[in-house]
Amino acid sequence: MNINFELILVSALAVTALIWLLDVFLWKPRRIPAEKGEQAREPLLVEYARSFFPVILIVLLLRSFLVEPFRIPSGSMMPTLLIGDFILVNKFSYGLRLPVLKTRIIETGKPSRGDVVVFRYPKDPSIDYIKRVIGVPGDVIGYQDKIVYVNGEPMIQEGLGGYIGAGAGGGMTGAHVMLEHLDGVDHQILLDPARPSQSIEARIPDGQYLVMGDNRDNSNDSRFWGTVPEENLVGKAFMIWMNLGAFERVGDKIQ
Repeated sequence: MNINFELILVSALAVTALIWLLDVFLWKPRRIPAEKGEQAREPLLVEYARSFFPVILIVLLLRSFLVEPFRIPSGSMMPTLLIGDFILVNKFSYGLRLPVLKTRIIETGKPSRGDVVVFRYPKDPSIDYIKRVIGVPGDVIGYQDKIVYVNGEPMIQEGLGGYIGAGAGGGMTGAHVMLEHLDGVDHQILLDPARPSQSIEARIPDGQYLVMGDNRDNSNDSRFWGTVPEENLVGKAFMIWMNLGAFERVGDKIQ
């Protein structure tokens, strides 16, 4: 079950604000003083609402407009991101959007080729996905024999050896670790020699982005379901802030 924390925060903010306002304009004037010259005790519900309202407001603003935490549930972005990584996503990178409604109110930038982005899965927007941007509007992107082609140019790969997985990622042990030079953005990918390549060739329309997982042979991405609309973008992943099984990853910048 996917929990919409943003909707919960907005609802909680509305409820606490309503209780606080009702007390200020309706209940407080009607309260009878406990003794002459003393103000009646504030109801516990009102006290809680007044205390929690600013806290909820700050959390909502931070989470909606600046930074949101996510947990990596799958191995589709290995070796860049591992199962169990907790990451931070910059919500300011691709425009400010209203909570819940997702309507963009301020444009602050657009994804670049090589960005690691979180987005709402086009086939089910209630699910968040994370992949790497391979193609931006106007690009012609090809993928043939496990090589990315950008506007006809192959993106060079350098072999870094075999992958040794641990924990939930142990199944990828033996895959080839490659350093991919994606039009100026260098990052590692995994290629599984035992699995066939999924070939594509597509021109990216305006307002759309083609994305792939760094675990190229184990990723449900644009090669199978198409491009990501700009309105589905959530933000740019920039840092690992926790991994309970690999503390040495804490603070690593996402390349």
